[in-house]
Amino acid sequence: MSYKKDPRVDHYIDALPPWQQDICRQVRDLVHAADPAVEETIKRTVQPYFVLQGNICALLAAKDHVNVFLYDGGITPDPHSIITGGHGNKTGRMISYYEGEPINEEALVEMFRAIIANNRAGGWRRIKAGQ
Repeated sequence: MSYKKDPRVDHYIDALPPWQQDICRQVRDLVHAADPAVEETIKRTVQPYFVLQGNICALLAAKDHVNVFLYDGGITPDPHSIITGGHGNKTGRMISYYEGEPINEEALVEMFRAIIANNRAGGWRRIKAGQ
């Protein structure tokens, strides 16, 4: 898959242990696969973000896992139960991936596409206000 990479995101990922690099690269490929217009950036000084008319997700490597923060206001359906934290959060939720744990690629791309669709519809805040 070919997409425009932000070298700062490469720098963030390259500094991680190999198993975390693998997770981050896989998530990165999947968010770009969800929509070719997705862009990469760095926010909060070092954290990789993926955006398209608003935040889609961010990566944050921790000691024993990688968090994928989903900026969906908690409104994106999770029929495959991939969300691991932030169920009551008003702005976003997260998925934590641990070493050796498989990523449900189909479910994650589905989640990214739903967040992107919500962003294009004005963002989760606007959608929630209209409910």
